[in-house]
Amino acid sequence: MSDPGEQMHALVRRLHPICRSMTGDGVRRTLEIIAESIPLQVHEVPTGTPVLDWTVPQEWNIREAYLADRTGRRVVDFADTPLHVVGYSVPVDATLPMAELREHLHTLPDQPDLIPYRTAYYSGTWGFCLSENTLKELQDEEYQVRIDSTLADGHLTYAEHVVPGERAEEVLIVCHTCHPALANETLAGIAVAVRLARSLAEIPGGPRYTYRFLFAPGTIGSITWLARNRDRVGLIRHGLVLACAGDPGPLRYKRSRKGTAAVDRAAGYALRDREHRGKEHTVVDFTPYGYDERQFCSPGFNLPVGLLTRSPNEGYPEYHTSADDPDLVTPDALADTLAAVREIVEVLEGDRTYLNLQPYGEPQLGKRGLYRSPSLGGDTKQHQMAILWILNYSDGDHSLLDIAERSAIPFAALVEAARALTDAGLLAEAPEATGQATDQPSAPGGEHP
Repeated sequence: MSDPGEQMHALVRRLHPICRSMTGDGVRRTLEIIAESIPLQVHEVPTGTPVLDWTVPQEWNIREAYLADRTGRRVVDFADTPLHVVGYSVPVDATLPMAELREHLHTLPDQPDLIPYRTAYYSGTWGFCLSENTLKELQDEEYQVRIDSTLADGHLTYAEHVVPGERAEEVLIVCHTCHPALANETLAGIAVAVRLARSLAEIPGGPRYTYRFLFAPGTIGSITWLARNRDRVGLIRHGLVLACAGDPGPLRYKRSRKGTAAVDRAAGYALRDREHRGKEHTVVDFTPYGYDERQFCSPGFNLPVGLLTRSPNEGYPEYHTSADDPDLVTPDALADTLAAVREIVEVLEGDRTYLNLQPYGEPQLGKRGLYRSPSLGGDTKQHQMAILWILNYSDGDHSLLDIAERSAIPFAALVEAARALTDAGLLAEAPEATGQATDQPSAPGGEHP
């Protein structure tokens, strides 16, 4: 199987049946499978560890769960789908009247064929999820209820994969590992991240930035990572959270809290460029609701981390239901998301701020082999215009991305022209020009690291 979209879809299908939660063996098994494609450094953080304003919770694992009628037939069975059990349900072994059991049953009356996804984090309760149609079929007066789970001191598990770059400054790519049987919302982002990591490792000489991939449970996982890395978050120059990455909807980018961070501009530019090729997209401002971008963008950290999805969370009818299965995710959509992320990365990697070394008047291009008549049209004209734009705006204050936004010349053409001008001795990278495609985050407390 050589097609990237099909490879990513195969990973989604393989991970889909695993029962994941914010802790537990399902997370570990997921990471084991990811580690077959990219090496991972796995971290185990003990229960009770203080992490910012939170505490690492007890670890939850489950082996079996079902509702059985008076004949012993299992009318709801965890073995069919992990969605049937409310995440973090405490153990139960009892026979209950339907009137009492009903308080612990969750359905979607407006989507009667579907099973909802529900959790009971930090609440010490239990429950089952089932379709509304199945609930209507439960006619017995009482049912056997069994949840063979454990909630005990253990660990929170997350993993990192690092692709070293020329520079220590990092691009952070985040996806969550906590939700069971949700192919688009959770697994598609993992699949795209794995494929991106592999492609970055194949760059001759390595990428410019160091790329850190974080696979962690939502909210508590990112909070734990931030708590354990407070002294090094200043290395993060750009970041993306990947979620809901495989459905057929158009791409959607949510800006970081900063709004004008380099990653926001790079993503906006890359998506606009794709729209010229018939690829729809939406760009929206930051809101403190969504995925883990809100942890990285909390005011104390205020990191330049945006969110890339296709249909947004709660923005498609299958969200947090049994219909978010591998059939909802398509190889084409996965490949398109991967292509978009790569284009954003290409802008971040290629952006530079230059100085024109012959800034007084236009330098003679012909004697340097750089003059090509605009009348020739096509790529030749584009290359000529790129040279002129770069020469005029390479004053140490304007980056290639600035020029791309002003000139509407494709970013790749500007990179090529800048390389030609540098080789001809007309251009040099500006000293201390680390802000062009970077955003200097504040360390906790508001001071620069």
